[in-house]
Amino acid sequence: MRDFIFNGQPSRVLFGAGSLVHLEREIDLLGAKRALVLSTPEQSTQARMIADRLGARAAGIFPRAVMHVPIETARQAREEARRLGADCAVAIGGGSTVGLGKAIALDSGLPILAIPTTYAGSEMTPIYGITEAGLKKTGKDVRVLPRTVIYDPELTLTLPVMMSVTSGLNAIAHAAEGLYAQDGNPVMDLMAEEGIRALAHAIPAIRQRRDDVSARGDALYGAWLCGSVLGSVGMALHHKLCHTLGGSFNLPHAEVHTVVLPQAMAFNAAAAPLAMTRIERALGVTGQSTAAAGLFDLARNNGAPVALKDIGMKESDLDRAADIAVSNPYWNPRAFGVEQRADIRHLLWCAYEGVRPA
Repeated sequence: MRDFIFNGQPSRVLFGAGSLVHLEREIDLLGAKRALVLSTPEQSTQARMIADRLGARAAGIFPRAVMHVPIETARQAREEARRLGADCAVAIGGGSTVGLGKAIALDSGLPILAIPTTYAGSEMTPIYGITEAGLKKTGKDVRVLPRTVIYDPELTLTLPVMMSVTSGLNAIAHAAEGLYAQDGNPVMDLMAEEGIRALAHAIPAIRQRRDDVSARGDALYGAWLCGSVLGSVGMALHHKLCHTLGGSFNLPHAEVHTVVLPQAMAFNAAAAPLAMTRIERALGVTGQSTAAAGLFDLARNNGAPVALKDIGMKESDLDRAADIAVSNPYWNPRAFGVEQRADIRHLLWCAYEGVRPA
């Protein structure tokens, strides 16, 4: 038995179709009376539905969340929360909206109630990210961990199929890196493998039938597990690259994770063989393929992008991306500092071209 440390995250989770019915009770359990409802502009209708449901408990709506949480948007949301006298935030949506809630909580300590409508998993982590001057800076603070999370598969039925696929692969990335994290432990290993398995099963089912509530539930279940892994252990190469590409080049978050994940797994494969075995087992490709190729095929076979050039990256920016990534590297089972800059540049080129890992 290996030595390890396990720290549980203090969050309350409600799971099940129709569980939104408990929203008012959960607000009361937080001791809150004036909730600021957050969303992206595209989900303002859902934000209005939540505010109407809360009635007098709703202080107002801030439907301006965007990718990568620009510092300007964070400041506007913080000021709006103060102006309205909000004593909690209700974030309905994906990682962008939950991230905005975290930016408010980091400044004010307001409790967050998250209602995920994607599979990003951010709602289960104390990790925040804010982009300023073209650089995305991340950190950990228990104040930003949502106190309550309501997982209602019925709220994800309108999530477009392709967004469902890339969001699910984004979640898988959290668990995949958790399997070789420096501070990993057996509990997280179990959760990571089960989360990958659930999402690998759900993604093709959702693509086949968008309104499959059971498959949507499996995807949320997987997202919960994968997000919990990300919230409990450290990040490595994959997340460093995605933070670089998203924050500095404004590429779409879930799509970046989808494209980079197979390449990062290929880079780390020889240094983390047990993690790769677990990923292969979860994907159901044991003896037939590698973890990296299996993840690439899961994306490609379900219509997701597999090349950075197809999601807005310019080849001329690959050198700058490599420089940023190696200038302040995260811990990783295979080193990727300045001395390995050429290897990272090659990884990014493979991701740019969409090369299937051998």
